[in-house]
Amino acid sequence: MKTWIVRFVSLYVFNVVVLLVIGLLTPAHVGWAVLWASVILTLAELFVKPLLQGAFTKSAAKSAGERTRIGEALVQALIVLAVAAIIWVITLLLTGVNARGSWFWAYVLPPLIIAIGWVVYARIDDRIEAKTGTYYDRATAGLRGGRGGDAGIPSTTAAPTVASAPADGLTPEQRKMLDDLG
Repeated sequence: MKTWIVRFVSLYVFNVVVLLVIGLLTPAHVGWAVLWASVILTLAELFVKPLLQGAFTKSAAKSAGERTRIGEALVQALIVLAVAAIIWVITLLLTGVNARGSWFWAYVLPPLIIAIGWVVYARIDDRIEAKTGTYYDRATAGLRGGRGGDAGIPSTTAAPTVASAPADGLTPEQRKMLDDLG
């Protein structure tokens, strides 16, 4: 549960920034709808994006043997842009964001900015989620009657010793993620 909450919150904050960039670089009017639009965009990225990406990739894989490496890279880029465009349209339909301007400014440039945002987020998500996880731990320690600081929160940076490490073949990070799920 913690893993999903941390992932949602970190992606939500990042999507607020992405939507504000869209509002600054395009004629789209984001305004205060950015808060709700980021919820929709985050949910779409968490649940709709994997489904669409899987369907498009599966469809494109049928003819992958006929393409060159450059052709395959182009197809993969077009799949990402198509998924970003669909998610952008979902965001427009379910929120108060108004995509004004020509079709390029309203329906081509924002998905491109979203796709660039995905690339940036993929490069920094581990650090963002680790920081968000630290805030989550502090908040839950405060709710449980702790002092709200780092007291009572075990350090996750110390590696287990060889004598204390279980023989399950998991790394400490994988073990922590499994513990968080259960």
